[in-house]
Amino acid sequence: METGQSVWLERFEAHLREERRLSPHTLSNYRRDLAGVLRYCRSQGISTWQQLQPAQVRGWAAQLHRGGLGGRSVQRSLSALRSFCRYLIERDVLTQNPAQDVRAPRSPRNLPHSLEIEAIQSLLEAATPDWLSQRDVTIMELMYSCGLRLAELTAMNLAHFDLRCAEARVLGKGGKTRIMPIGRKAIAALQAWLPVRAQHCAPQEEALFISRNGTRLSARSVQQRLRHRARHTGFERRLHPHALRHSFATHMLESSGDLRAVQELLGHANLSTTQIYTHLDFQQLALVYDRAHPRARAKKKRS
Repeated sequence: METGQSVWLERFEAHLREERRLSPHTLSNYRRDLAGVLRYCRSQGISTWQQLQPAQVRGWAAQLHRGGLGGRSVQRSLSALRSFCRYLIERDVLTQNPAQDVRAPRSPRNLPHSLEIEAIQSLLEAATPDWLSQRDVTIMELMYSCGLRLAELTAMNLAHFDLRCAEARVLGKGGKTRIMPIGRKAIAALQAWLPVRAQHCAPQEEALFISRNGTRLSARSVQQRLRHRARHTGFERRLHPHALRHSFATHMLESSGDLRAVQELLGHANLSTTQIYTHLDFQQLALVYDRAHPRARAKKKRS
């Protein structure tokens, strides 16, 4: 007897949560994208995953695009479907992936803005009139010091830190762990925060950053508090946590020129992601190439 379409989606979500250990935010994206596929299949009279064909996947992607979804969002939805179909192939439900060769329309890439060093200093050095403001500054110091994703920050526990060795253990995408050095300013902020934190939560609480109620701080709360901090320090632009990660990458790359090292620090699987993420332009790459490549360097003039 065939298992229903929705049951396979539930099994796939459990696989992502329990085996691949994806973040709640990523799980939510998968759930939303695949629920859209299921609705489309039902509207087309497709009652089993074996009936889904590439032409129908293209029709679904075109429908998303006509509905106003940008190329990158359509590509994300297609990626979710491809992953789900690979899961079904591994379990002998499908013999081929109907989404494998379907591509989304291209859309212009909008790179995040990095903050100037002076702007970051003004955010971090402004007054902290209460313990919540002190917590917020410590969050910003740590995100900028280690280039953390928002989900990585909110998952941080006390046990993930060794302040004597100036190291943090970061749980990244797909359950991959990396060890990050912590900068001097971030260590000082953490050392000042820890005794304050202890006054506002139960002794058994593991989370590094806590809410007003003494429980783990949510990603949504971090976003709101950073915007609050930006407004009250006269920051001109809306501040998103990702801007601190991007600023970390940009400033590290500008100072070191070591793309591979920045890749490792960010936890990127592919170097191409790091290159795009840190908005390297062609002139910078060409300059490095001209200086370094033996067949590109200018010949020395003979005397």
